[in-house]
Amino acid sequence: MPLARAAFLALALAAVPPDGPALAVRTAEGWNTWWRADAAPARWSAAHPEVAGGVRWRTASRGVEWSELELSGSGEAHRVRVVLVRFDPRALQFRLVLPAKRDVWAGRWSVEEAPPDAVLALNAGQFTAGPWGWLVRDGLEEAPPGSGPLAPAVVLDDAGAMRLVPPDSLTVRGARARLAFQSYPTLLEGDGDVPLALREEGLGVDLSHRDSRLAIGELRDGRMLIAMTRFDGLGGALDLLPFGFTAPEMVAIMGALGCRRAVLLDGGISSQLRLRDGTRTRIWPGLRKVALGLVAVERTDP
Repeated sequence: MPLARAAFLALALAAVPPDGPALAVRTAEGWNTWWRADAAPARWSAAHPEVAGGVRWRTASRGVEWSELELSGSGEAHRVRVVLVRFDPRALQFRLVLPAKRDVWAGRWSVEEAPPDAVLALNAGQFTAGPWGWLVRDGLEEAPPGSGPLAPAVVLDDAGAMRLVPPDSLTVRGARARLAFQSYPTLLEGDGDVPLALREEGLGVDLSHRDSRLAIGELRDGRMLIAMTRFDGLGGALDLLPFGFTAPEMVAIMGALGCRRAVLLDGGISSQLRLRDGTRTRIWPGLRKVALGLVAVERTDP
């Protein structure tokens, strides 16, 4: 694998444009560049019409839609497919799955283990020897908030609304949270603002590292968006390779799709997603089991 990766990178890096990293989207007319690192906005106040407008959403189940984007970046991200899931949290019931047994650096759960009635399942948060940071399940706090300026929480409240809560607001400690987990780093905060650490090197975030990515974001209409990247070289035959976008490029993708707030979840070989699409179950597996899973079923109560 190291030799194969090195050989691929040698070819891919030759395709890096002279003016630096950029992102292009495939449209009916061909590839159109819509973002460049040297002109990246400090705020995404609205969706990018060429990116969000080109998404063809398909209904998967009540309150859940999905689609895919074909993007082209620099280097090893020359061809990347982005799997998108948009959902209304008020139409779903959620639970966090915490395996009883865990390995030292990961966990014992994968999306293949989600129950048959699951309409959506994915790995949640970040991990050390177990889930990192704040953890609330069924209204009970099981772990206190972790500290960090770029570590918001995904919170589901008693009314069924889901939102991303900034780290400086986690001192409430589950007063209204039915479910919560923390992750990092923040991609978008406030109302589409890009954190300084995602715009300038040396502030605690590696801005050049490329990997498979998984992110969750809060849309301005109250729905949530999941974006998972898969390497699309050789027609998708190598989609489990951890090749993909940088953190600033994921900022651009989530902002261009209309998110006001967004955060990365554990990516790389951990990123995994399961979706019930009508009578079909679609699974994008990971190569490693994880320590925490988020599972959703259709809401049955009024």
